[in-house]
Amino acid sequence: MKRFVFIVFVLLLFSACGNKSKTFVPDRLLTEQEMIDLMTDVQIIEADINYQKTQEREHKDSIPSKPIDPVKLSRLYYDQLFEHYGITDSIFKQNIKYYSERPDVLEKIMDSVVQRLTKVQSESQRDDSQ
Repeated sequence: MKRFVFIVFVLLLFSACGNKSKTFVPDRLLTEQEMIDLMTDVQIIEADINYQKTQEREHKDSIPSKPIDPVKLSRLYYDQLFEHYGITDSIFKQNIKYYSERPDVLEKIMDSVVQRLTKVQSESQRDDSQ
């Protein structure tokens, strides 16, 4: 899976502000809760990929290992994610398009994603301090 999925998502979000017909329905419409779960996992995947790239840059001279290929890593993560949710990248993109054409629903979904990520982060920090 290409890393540009998140960028596509943002672009679709901005394009949703235009005056578009709201007749498109994906082959498999994910519920709002499924989208919250999926988008939370997408954000965690993107954060992990960025973290690993940063670690590699910071320690490239001290770690005698094979460099991380972010494209392969991204593809692996997204393939596993789509398998977990029983969807394809096409279904994912269709759902992004569908919800992008409904900015009020998408905003609610993304607010829930942010809340969940904030909770996960605070739980992780609490576990690290023990």
